[in-house]
Amino acid sequence: MPTTPSVRLLLVEDHAMVAEAIGLALGQAPGIEVVAQAGTLAAALAETARCHPDVVVLDRRLPDGDGIEAIGRFAAAAPRARVLVLTGEATASVAARVVEAGGAGLLVKSSRLQELESAVREVAAGGVVFAPGLLPGVLDRLTGRVRHPGAALTGRERQTLRLLAEGASTVEIGTRLGVARNTARNHVQHVLEKLGARSKLEAVAVARREGLLD
Repeated sequence: MPTTPSVRLLLVEDHAMVAEAIGLALGQAPGIEVVAQAGTLAAALAETARCHPDVVVLDRRLPDGDGIEAIGRFAAAAPRARVLVLTGEATASVAARVVEAGGAGLLVKSSRLQELESAVREVAAGGVVFAPGLLPGVLDRLTGRVRHPGAALTGRERQTLRLLAEGASTVEIGTRLGVARNTARNHVQHVLEKLGARSKLEAVAVARREGLLD
């Protein structure tokens, strides 16, 4: 009798203990083979190009970047790979970003390992998986019924927003981004305008509410 090929999985997680626990659990699951692990986006993309996994379980926040923003790069490295994102706290806006980027699902890290295993199988079979309660909000945002405040932010503006959340001044933002003070001021102004905020503090509050800093 022919056997069903195992799901080839790449695990991307920078916390060693979490990665070990997930890798062990999924590696022991029938029909799933953990072909590689990585702790950074750069290493994960290299492994994706090398081993062409079926599913990439991708941490939302990594030392060298935002996992969601990198989904397209995984697709370029291995077009058949499907990306399932793990995050500490899921919101409809974050889930919508995953869909818009071409991801196949979003689960919170507090999910049980059995849920993650089921999600991997569903994604490998061509399905999509989202944490309970997120799908209606995702559909609303994608169909335009609810405006996604962070959708129009550029990558540089997202960096600016994260620095604002850390309490950085405009001068500090310019220094850390390597741009002129006037350029940094323009980035801040664009962030406020796109989030509909009247102050830096309000912009950060909107960002936290919408999951833009998760």
